[in-house]
Amino acid sequence: MTPEFIISFTMEALKVAVLLSAPMLAFGLVAGLVVSIFQAVTQIHEMTLTFIPKMIAVIVGLALFFPWMLELIVDFTRNLFINIPSYIR
Repeated sequence: MTPEFIISFTMEALKVAVLLSAPMLAFGLVAGLVVSIFQAVTQIHEMTLTFIPKMIAVIVGLALFFPWMLELIVDFTRNLFINIPSYIR
């Protein structure tokens, strides 16, 4: 294993991790912005009001993007297992 291989493998793993987390983070961000705008307009500053919509948005994002996320992680894992003999050399 060369340092270049380790760096490229780490970069690929980080890219997969970012892609896996992006849909839920984006849905949570949008829900947080909508709730913040609602709180600013109505001047209702209840602390618990932000958590429930964010949790629901993250669950919706996970439900919508789960097939794509599963395919992404399965492809990454499959490539990892297929290339194990070349990694050992």
